[in-house]
Amino acid sequence: MPIIEDVSFYLDQNEFVTLIGPSGCGKSTIFNMIAGIVPVEEGKVFIDGRDCTGEVGQVSYMYQKDLLLPWKKVIDNTILPLIIKGESVREARKKVIPYLKLFGLEGFEYKYPFQLSGGMRQRAALLRTYMFSKDIVLLDEPFGGLDAITRSKMQSWLLEVIEKVKASVLFVTHDIEEAIYLSDRIYVLTERPARIKEEVAIHLPRPREREIVTTTQFNRIKRHILLNLS
Repeated sequence: MPIIEDVSFYLDQNEFVTLIGPSGCGKSTIFNMIAGIVPVEEGKVFIDGRDCTGEVGQVSYMYQKDLLLPWKKVIDNTILPLIIKGESVREARKKVIPYLKLFGLEGFEYKYPFQLSGGMRQRAALLRTYMFSKDIVLLDEPFGGLDAITRSKMQSWLLEVIEKVKASVLFVTHDIEEAIYLSDRIYVLTERPARIKEEVAIHLPRPREREIVTTTQFNRIKRHILLNLS
């Protein structure tokens, strides 16, 4: 069964780009191919002009579920990428500690995952993701399991963090409002096999305040994407 067909897109440095499309159209499959988890039958993945097709370890990748190890404290969950790369626990902790405040985890570093709220668990998972590769970050519906209020707060928090750490983000969501609020550009995908139906540039000012979702310009973009997905 063909999943992806003739899909081509790019991510610039320090850019936030979102893929949005019908459920099951292949968004997560595209991420798996970029991350080197799923073999690419046709096509190439380039990073900084170098062919990285099928290579793992070139990008950070965070799923919707936080996947924190329940028997490890927050700080030891966040250092896992560094441990996998061969660093000692002591050295890895030294590298993570400066980021705890930025990611809103200061004071929670020695808690276990079950002691954290859903939003705090996602913060820990995002820090762990960031420690793997600080350049390109793939986020596959990271806020999909949160309640509406927490999700809204996490979206605003994510924009602040991404701005400070200067990461380039590829994002997947089913939420059109979330995509517009976070993104510089959006790729609208078709039903399976996925093709790119349209690229939508989001010309909204940054930094973005939450109130922007009520503006005429925002809702004009939202209506346009809704009509494209229907």
